[in-house]
Amino acid sequence: MTRSRTALAAAVALLTALAPLITAPAVAGAPPPVGPAVLTVSDPGFEQGGRGWEFTSGAGTATNQPHAGSRLAYLDAGEGLKVSQTVTATGHGAYVVSAWIATGGPGGRYALRVNGSPAAALDLPAASSYRRHTLGPVALAPGDRLEIAFESGRGWVNADDVMVSPAAAVPHVTSSDPEAAEMFAWAAGKANSWVHLPGTEGPLNADERQTGGIGSGVYAPSYWAGYANRSGYYSRDTAHQLSGAGVLGLHAENKAMLRAFAASATAEHAYYPVWALNFDNRTYLSIDYRRPDLFVREVPAVFELVQKAEEAYRWTGDRSYLDDPALWEFYLHATEEFVALHDGRKDNGRRVKVAEGTGKGIFQGVASYNEQSDEPLAEAGDAIASQYRAYEAMASLARAKGDKALAADFARRARDLKRYFNAEWSGSGSGAEMVRGYTTDGQPLTGWGKENSWFMPMKGIVAPGARREAYLDYIEAQAEGEGRPDNIEALTYLPDTFLAGGRPDTAWAWMRHVYAQKDVPHVNSRQGTNGDYPEVSFTLVGQTVQGLMGVSPDAPARTLTTLSRLPSGMEWLAVEDLRIGDSVFALRHEGADRSVLTHAEGSAPYVWEARFPGAGRTVTVDGTVRPATTKVIDGTAYTTVRVKVAPGRTVTAEAR
Repeated sequence: MTRSRTALAAAVALLTALAPLITAPAVAGAPPPVGPAVLTVSDPGFEQGGRGWEFTSGAGTATNQPHAGSRLAYLDAGEGLKVSQTVTATGHGAYVVSAWIATGGPGGRYALRVNGSPAAALDLPAASSYRRHTLGPVALAPGDRLEIAFESGRGWVNADDVMVSPAAAVPHVTSSDPEAAEMFAWAAGKANSWVHLPGTEGPLNADERQTGGIGSGVYAPSYWAGYANRSGYYSRDTAHQLSGAGVLGLHAENKAMLRAFAASATAEHAYYPVWALNFDNRTYLSIDYRRPDLFVREVPAVFELVQKAEEAYRWTGDRSYLDDPALWEFYLHATEEFVALHDGRKDNGRRVKVAEGTGKGIFQGVASYNEQSDEPLAEAGDAIASQYRAYEAMASLARAKGDKALAADFARRARDLKRYFNAEWSGSGSGAEMVRGYTTDGQPLTGWGKENSWFMPMKGIVAPGARREAYLDYIEAQAEGEGRPDNIEALTYLPDTFLAGGRPDTAWAWMRHVYAQKDVPHVNSRQGTNGDYPEVSFTLVGQTVQGLMGVSPDAPARTLTTLSRLPSGMEWLAVEDLRIGDSVFALRHEGADRSVLTHAEGSAPYVWEARFPGAGRTVTVDGTVRPATTKVIDGTAYTTVRVKVAPGRTVTAEAR
């Protein structure tokens, strides 16, 4: 959908009244676009009748069934038909090229050629519904000529919505379990294909009502996080995809998107960030924004964005996460004014405040991510759990900024909120009887609440012990039974929940389930297959590296913590070319008790904290017994050892 359309200009006057272009106020100091040179494809959505494309006989543009907009390219069945465009590179860069394609039979082909030589190609499967296919990466130098071609087969071929993405330096995963390596390779490649090339011109405010969008804009660093037929990214999806984006090195995109949300969280918006922005990082997505007091907003997203900004800071060591006024003021407003302004329906005592929703629907502000429920929630489990993690993140950010008093204050708030949740808010019941929300008239709710159930253990607000274990059992039973969500993107949270709960076998089972469903049509037919929903690929990337491999970066402190969470039957799992700060690492876990770290590139040593399950174990480092420490983290004991790893060095740590 990154298509430039002169035809859109004529539609602006007719449609502006229905969906105005509402743009965030400009914020000083926004980072310039980074990455490879812009590679411009003419009329990538075929809305201008195929301007810039070449068509053989038996091929052209039509209006019968576009993926988006009003037109598509078609090829009749038979040999020798072709739709193609040749683009000349103006600078250096590596790119991947995606397109939505449907076919009436086998034999079609999607191909890239550089200066006339084959660069990448795909034999198209027979699939009458649109699927998104990606080719590359291809490296180009100034003057290189890239041909993008769709070629005929034994059935008709429809093509639409060509998109060029910068090729990320994707880490490489290998494993004793071939499925783990296959899953990561697919997920990393698919996630990379959703990244926008900054400087590309594309439509704004495209959605299912106005498929061609309204007007156009220049896209900034960003990636798709939400429905593939909408020209924007969502706060909830962005928060869940950020870990995977960090693994892929999409740091410029993460920061630009977080900053755009932060800038929108104004007093006029009651300190809510807008729910979605267009890919220009400035214009509010019109389907979700009508006016300052009427836009989609959900309480957990406010707090998740604070948590994820802290995580992005740990991946990069980028001081602007601390020093940029737009970001820092957002953290403070989200954890101070927002909470105070949206607390009052339920009495939570004097020591804590809990942010609340209105119970009146998504355009008035809801307490939970569970949009399928009609419960008039004032407070919800996913909101209070996300608020707790935001407090923890704020304490960490304040410490990094050097504000010890503020850090201590937020650490206390996090402790108080967790204590209140377990002693009072969540009731005294276990499993299905645990409270997971309160209505606007103060009634507690138990039972299955989907997001407002599984977020509570996922965010760590449930105290460790028998009650948490019983609740994880309950979540697993509901998710496997009649309570299972219909949409695949909801299921992508379950691996995170069970990894946080110390159940890697269950987490891996859900990762495999999500991956196995990637070619199944999404419940929203406009999205293509489940695998064409961006959250699926991004989360599998993060769940492999940060989840199963337990990678926890701290680039500002030049520290890397690891913990093997390999599931039963997986003998080893390894990742190479993992970038943290200005360093590159390779990590290999062999079972739960042996880890090997290579600091492949970097400007200075890192401290590696290798964690192993169990207390008081002996740890050898490169064959020599080293002093180890026992740490109890959220109720679980680990044996840890810290060792300095200089660039170019490989270190092996083993617990016995």
